[in-house]
Amino acid sequence: MPLLTSMRQLTVFLVFCAACLALPAMASAPLSYDDARHLLNRTGFGATDAEIRRFTGMSREDAARKLLATTRTVAAMPPPAWTAQSGPLRYPRAGADASEMERKQFQQEQIREGLQLRGWWVNEMLTTPSPLTERMTLFWHNHFVSSQQKVRLAELMYRQNVTLRANALGHFGDLLHAVARDPAMVIYLDNARNRKGTPNENFAREVMELFTLGEGNYSEQDIKEAARAFTGWSLDRDSGNFVFRPLIHDYGTKSVLGRTGNLDGDDVLDALLAQRATAEFITRKLWREFVSPDPDEAQVKRIANRFRDTRYDIKVALYELLTSDAFYAKEHRGVLIKSPIDLVVGTLKQFDMRPSEPVPFAVAAAAMGQNLFSPPNVKGWPGGEVWINSSTLLARKQFLDRMFRADDPAGRAAMAPEAMAPVSGQVVATGAVQETDTQRQIRFMRAMDRGFRSVQFESATWLTDLHATDATRVDAATRLLLAYPPQSPPDPASEPLAMVRHIVLDASYQLK
Repeated sequence: MPLLTSMRQLTVFLVFCAACLALPAMASAPLSYDDARHLLNRTGFGATDAEIRRFTGMSREDAARKLLATTRTVAAMPPPAWTAQSGPLRYPRAGADASEMERKQFQQEQIREGLQLRGWWVNEMLTTPSPLTERMTLFWHNHFVSSQQKVRLAELMYRQNVTLRANALGHFGDLLHAVARDPAMVIYLDNARNRKGTPNENFAREVMELFTLGEGNYSEQDIKEAARAFTGWSLDRDSGNFVFRPLIHDYGTKSVLGRTGNLDGDDVLDALLAQRATAEFITRKLWREFVSPDPDEAQVKRIANRFRDTRYDIKVALYELLTSDAFYAKEHRGVLIKSPIDLVVGTLKQFDMRPSEPVPFAVAAAAMGQNLFSPPNVKGWPGGEVWINSSTLLARKQFLDRMFRADDPAGRAAMAPEAMAPVSGQVVATGAVQETDTQRQIRFMRAMDRGFRSVQFESATWLTDLHATDATRVDAATRLLLAYPPQSPPDPASEPLAMVRHIVLDASYQLK
């Protein structure tokens, strides 16, 4: 009888525990205005006062669910018209038989289309109903790196952008398999040159080191064997579509991360996904993107386990991050430096500036070190303190100085387009072949100037929309715009434009 009683008691206890686990977790305290601002600035670009107020008072859990429920898989803004053109790629015009004139025309055409593509994405970031979607598309762009500088074709870079967005908040495994077949990636990491007998190891190496496992979690032999598995993964030159070429695939036995057999590329990707190191590697990168530069390893392992157990559901990982104590911890506020895109798009959005031409703002971000569709190398933009140096800091100041002279005619006249920081040749628009470099540069700078002049900022109206009195407008503006109190508070009696300029030129405006 005592044994039976003990068993019954144990059964009751287990049923009770199961019931407790089934109950919804107790909701956290309501978000304050500062909490909501922190959440929206980390998951988007420059939250407005109205957006912050809509999230104020929600629980962490409800706020995270709301953000994740409204994500998208397609862009809201129509892409450049050339993306819809059918027929073969225009790449052959720069082939071995092309004349010098055709090569130059092709190059200028791709630069022009690349600029349009950059402007389109900036506009999408600025106007999207789901900033988190674009935040994650940009995150994956800097994880699965490709660059137009090597790929050359803007059309393939656009297709990759579509793929990243479609899978940005889906399952990481689906995204990994899709990117491995992405034509821009096939070109960028030389897998089109990977064939039986002479395997090219570039993709095999980067898919382990940078895309999944991280350094130290694989061997050189794993790379060599994986490269053999990816032989034959190529693309059709005319259509730009992925193709598998069986005649150059290595069908021999391979051994990768403990798996042995006639492995193909998909088998290798599945072997990578089966490793705990992959979930932890991705979770650490998400932590650095959303929480702080220094991941908490205990929390990383906890979230990575959930991530992996849900078949790498990206929304699950983000929910865990965005509802954690670490995310809202005081010591993690204002510790991330705004990227150039954060600064440019966030400024336009927070101050309700709607440029008629977004390309100049993509170029402004490039001048600060973040040229969309052209990360510096396969490791992408390192971010963090690397965003700030003597050159980029000057470009940031020039950008803000120019933006907040918009309702000051004397200031607009003083800021000539040449005052903007110089931009590398790969982001300068070009026109007709017969133009000289000087003519193209002049025309480009005039277009840049028109783009900046198209943006109007009415500082008095903006301050009025904060619903603040004359006595509280400084506090309202700094609370919205700065992660920390300003180094020197603006004079409450100053003119509206001078007050706003004072705030945005404060060092705290560079942080989020």
